[in-house]
Formats: sequence, C-alpha cells, structure tokens
Amino acid sequence: MKEQNQIQVTPLYSIPPKQNSTKKKKQKKKWSLKKKFAVVGGTTFTILIATFLFLFYGPWSGFRNFWITSAMTTMSHQYLATWFYSDETIQKVLEANQIIEVGEVTDPDLITFRKYSGNMMIFKNKYEKEILTKDPGNDLYKVIEVSGTGYQGFLVAIYDPSKISIATSQYLGTRGESITTVAERENAVIAMNAGGFYDPDWNSNGAIPHGTVIQNGKVVSEFQDANMGGGFIGFTNDDKLVLGKMTTEEALEVGYRDAVEFGPFLIVNGKSSFIKGNGGWGIAPRTAIGQRQDGIVLFLVINGRIPNSIGADMVDLTEIMENYGAVNAANLDGGSSSELVIQNKIINTPVAGGENGLRDMSTFWIVKE
Repeated sequence: MKEQNQIQVTPLYSIPPKQNSTKKKKQKKKWSLKKKFAVVGGTTFTILIATFLFLFYGPWSGFRNFWITSAMTTMSHQYLATWFYSDETIQKVLEANQIIEVGEVTDPDLITFRKYSGNMMIFKNKYEKEILTKDPGNDLYKVIEVSGTGYQGFLVAIYDPSKISIATSQYLGTRGESITTVAERENAVIAMNAGGFYDPDWNSNGAIPHGTVIQNGKVVSEFQDANMGGGFIGFTNDDKLVLGKMTTEEALEVGYRDAVEFGPFLIVNGKSSFIKGNGGWGIAPRTAIGQRQDGIVLFLVINGRIPNSIGADMVDLTEIMENYGAVNAANLDGGSSSELVIQNKIINTPVAGGENGLRDMSTFWIVKE
C-alpha cells in the first residue's frame, strides 16, 4: 500500500490562547484610598472656589448686595465686606441699597384708641382678623407667628399701650443685664430688646445705651456716638407711639414718658419709607415696634442666622408692619440683640452665643399687667 503524502496546512492567522480573566483583573491597577481622597478633595475645592467667585464677583448682584449691606451695618463685622471688595464697590452697593425715611414727626392725633367687642366683626383682611381675634381669656396680648421668604418670627399684639414701658439694666453705665433677668425682676409678662448700645470692641457688656433714654419722663442716660443714627422712638404720656428726629430737650417737650433712640423709621403717619434695594441694612435677625391707628401696639422679632430663618431686611419689616395695620413703625436694635421673652420663656431663637443665646443689654421694652 502506497504511503499517503501528509500535507500540513498553515492557517492564515492564529487564534491566541484565552487568557485567564482572573489574572487580567489582578493586573488592573487599584487607586489607593489616599488618592481617592485627594481627587474628591480637589474636585470639591474647585467647586467651592468656582461657587465663591460666582457669588462674590459674578454677574448676579443679589448675593453681593446682601453680603456688603449685612456686613457694613453690623458695625462689628465690616471686615467681612472690606476683605473682599474695594471701597468704591462698597460705596456703590450702599448707594443702591438704602432707606429714605419720611421726613415727618408722628402726628398723635392720627391715633384714636378703640375697644372692640362682640364676635360679629367684619374684618378687612386676614391680618386684621389675626390681630382682632383675641385668645380666649387673654385681653392683654396675642402672639402671631409670621413668615416669608427666608425668615420666620413672631408678632405680638399688645392691646393696652399703657402697660408698655422702658426697663433698663440696674447697672446702667457699668454693665448690661440679660433680658430674662430684667423680665423676672420687673415682673414683666412680655420683654423685648429696645435700643442699641456702645459696643466698641464688638464684645462689650452692654453697659451704655446709644443716644438718649427716657424712663418715666426722665432722662436716665445720654450718650452720643458718631456711628449712631435714627431718632426718638417712644410712648408719650397719652400712650401714643411717637417717632421723630429731635433733640433731647425737644423730646421732653413732646411729652415722652418712655423712649430710646434708634432707627430707621419704617412708617410715619401712615406713610412708608422709600426703600432702594434691601434698604442697606442687609439681612439679619430683626426687632421692630409699631402702633396701629386703633392704638394696638405691635412688637416684632424675626429670627435670623439659623437654618430655617436667614433673617429679614427693611423691606420685610415694612411689609409686615403694613400688613398688620401699623401707621407708625420703627426698626430697633437687631442681630444678636433680637430677643423676645413671654411669661419668663424665651420665644425666639437668639444668636448671641451666651447663655441661652442671650446678650447682656441696656434697654428693653416690657409689658406689665
């Protein structure tokens, strides 16, 4: 039998042998934990820097206006503006955000005290209903919660203005006192911060009130500071809230029984101040006082610098006072001084950082039964 010739066929291409997938996985480089942290940290830092630059120097002016006006009106944290902006930029922002007050003194004749009775009243709006519908068994006051874009706070309607007066630290000129201490000593049902105080190192003990303080018809303190503006805010002997820019001598002639100096004025004789931008006072915890035409007094305290309430500006304060019918209203000391106590209980959320967030202060509005 003839041997058959064996022919070897060489393939045009060869199929490589299959690699072990487990081996391949093992050959893959893994990032170390340190490298992962570095990448995440670098990305986060880049995003933060980009956000910072956009907010502070971007085309949108809202944040810039808020930042500069909030810093420049604190008197204690102006460096937060001057660190980032030139004097020229700060000046432009302040000029674009300011409050132009009504150049009048309160006309007391516009206030006519009225007592409401019966359950069949017709209300103009929901705000009047809230004010005039008293809590059962409480003819002295009513607490109303208020809120808006970025803020939350409390409005207290006080039905008898004769119960309102100024209380001061008993160590006036030496040191201030906490609002709870003063409220307890004075047997006050309600206590709210009033005027500002000399605070040169931004951490003072609240000893010296700004401007003139009148208590029971007598001047108990008089300290003028170049940084202090505003005018007299107080009640006359006939229990009417009078706002006016005047000397101490003129104030005594007007017949103030209890008054402090502060501002700006929000509403005078039913006319609201003209507010450009946010009013130039930024956004912060706020305190204000007002009186309706029927004599009912409004205490207003707005929380600020906390997650659920950034704070309010002059526009917010004016709108709240307008809504609730104030014909005269003024801003009081705010920021870390905004405090409200009712029945010896702290109602708002103070942010001073002391015990219970309270600051020692000089002057307080109190309500006694």
